[in-house]
Amino acid sequence: MAVPARGAETPSTVATVVTVVMPTYNEATTLPRTAAALLALPLPGLRLLVVDDNSPDATGEIADRLAKRHPERVEVLHRPAKSGLGRAYAAGLRHALRDGDAHYLLQMDADGSHAVADVPRLLGAALSSGAGLVVGSRYVPGGRLAADWPAHRRLLSRWANRYLATVLRGGLRDITAGFALWRADTLRALGPAPARSVGYGFQVELKYAAVRAGCPVVEIPIGFAGRFDGASKLSAASQLEAAVLPWRLLLGRPRGGVRPGPPPRPPRVAVRASRAAGPVAAGRQEASSSGPAGAGRPSRRQP
Repeated sequence: MAVPARGAETPSTVATVVTVVMPTYNEATTLPRTAAALLALPLPGLRLLVVDDNSPDATGEIADRLAKRHPERVEVLHRPAKSGLGRAYAAGLRHALRDGDAHYLLQMDADGSHAVADVPRLLGAALSSGAGLVVGSRYVPGGRLAADWPAHRRLLSRWANRYLATVLRGGLRDITAGFALWRADTLRALGPAPARSVGYGFQVELKYAAVRAGCPVVEIPIGFAGRFDGASKLSAASQLEAAVLPWRLLLGRPRGGVRPGPPPRPPRVAVRASRAAGPVAAGRQEASSSGPAGAGRPSRRQP
């Protein structure tokens, strides 16, 4: 498998199509706020794909109303039941790649923990570097966690990243990050489905496949905020899955057709400490790359 690697891209940001893939389950109070902020960005090529797992709080119906108000920019993929974040992301990414014309796909939470203001910075980093993956990182210089994040969650997150980095030796400082911008052709080469990880381990699995395949990666610092409302959906089952995941990846066959075997040497993942937010141009200046060289669609219900 060859992951495309090319130099810095130069298209205007107004011509760049970005599809935000946003899984939801019981996000009725947070989705409208996040969607409104995304659609207000000075990125006319930005689209939103909501992947709802039949939320009992009517998040899916709220998403449908958003799609009706913004038929050229919002689409909804309805799934019959909650079956894990990983499967929701795999379904959304697969759908966006198959039916969309996006140059980039962005993984992003609906709950406000990922700042909408950082989206142009991620895009700027991708356009300036030509990277196949740009990670919004909490653990590079300049990154930070919400001040009100519980101490046990801070400890768990830091421990998980250090544990995964030690076992997988992938070079990423925030391999569990859920805020990640992918070049569409990179994801097509990797293949985001079928998902082996049901829950949050999907984030690790897909990034690890990209690193093993030689995908150029950039990490830029972000501020990770707390949820607007509601409670975290990180379950004990998801934590257990994440704990055994690196050994499955090392001993089994990783996703995307990447051959199993010993972990690779750590790639030279680009890290920049600047936190300058603002227009996309700022992201272009702060990022450097390393490593080898749906408009107007109705809501969809997935069988």
